[in-house]
Amino acid sequence: MSVTILYYALTAAHVMLSVAMALALLRMIRGPRAQDRVLGLDTLYVNSMLLLLTFGIGSGRTLYFEAALIIGLLGFVATVALAKFLMRGEVIE
Repeated sequence: MSVTILYYALTAAHVMLSVAMALALLRMIRGPRAQDRVLGLDTLYVNSMLLLLTFGIGSGRTLYFEAALIIGLLGFVATVALAKFLMRGEVIE
């Protein structure tokens, strides 16, 4: 097996995205405000989506891309719902 530059780039991306996810999780746990927690959650789902995309690039399987699409859609809806709840105090009018 020959190691290409793609292998090194994907390995570096996996490491950096994992560190970014850990920092986003720390922001989500520590707060201090609810807006910071929502921002941490938003960053966490974007980083997890990107991590799945890099796994998909490395393996060539489409399952990772579909899972990343689902995470992106659900994460966006969750962020909008949480932002609406923080602004108005209710999600459904």
